[in-house]
Amino acid sequence: MRRLILCSDDFAFSRAVSATIAGLAQDGKLNAISCMAVMPGWSDDSALLHDLPPHVEIGLHLTLTEERPLTAMPGYAPDGILPTINEVTRRASRGGVPLDEIAREVTAQFDAFIAAMGRPPAFVDGHQHSHVLPGIRGIVLAETARRAPGAWLRDCTDRLSAMLARPFLGKAIGSAYHSRGFRRDAAKLGLATNDSFAGHYDFAHDYAAILPRMLRKPGRRHLVMCHPGAGERTGDTIAAARPREADGLRTTNITDIAAREGLAFPA
Repeated sequence: MRRLILCSDDFAFSRAVSATIAGLAQDGKLNAISCMAVMPGWSDDSALLHDLPPHVEIGLHLTLTEERPLTAMPGYAPDGILPTINEVTRRASRGGVPLDEIAREVTAQFDAFIAAMGRPPAFVDGHQHSHVLPGIRGIVLAETARRAPGAWLRDCTDRLSAMLARPFLGKAIGSAYHSRGFRRDAAKLGLATNDSFAGHYDFAHDYAAILPRMLRKPGRRHLVMCHPGAGERTGDTIAAARPREADGLRTTNITDIAAREGLAFPA
């Protein structure tokens, strides 16, 4: 049977976000959690993950934008703050990112994840999908193959017919464009990926109402990203959406809406 992977991004973004995500997973509302091992609270927050149900996959949310890196990156983040995704995308498309600095930072984030969890990540993706960008993707794929060869990676592409059936087509096409060829590149290293992807929206709509539409026309491993949370943190542009998503997940019978699309959840 096809499988729904409902993955919360941004674990360790703040303690309130981490506690909300862990609680949802404990209640059977999530079956994957992607962790920001770059964050100062990561080590403490990771304790919330150790007693979750065994079907909940714990992955690494590589963070190369808008936070403080773990390593010195004078060419990439000269002021000590990682650049915005728009800047990274522009620089990467022109071959203008210092790949040696990025490689050291990616290694450091793998190290931080493994130190806290005692095992490699079950999957790997990137904050704001920076892991698929030119130059950066090769580093991420090679490090995953070396450190977590059994992990799968987030591919943001999908069939056009599937994207047309879901909300926010423009955002989906943008993610797919930057991810083109990623699945092929992963396969060359023996790495798996999801085979369909959804979760795009404007962070303003009623999440419970829009979630079923994200499950339309799934692949065999249908990945849906989400960003539930609570509280506020300076600079968080989606702070208002996080509790709405959390409430939407709590009140939705995810198993039933998944089954209507031929998807198994939570397993």
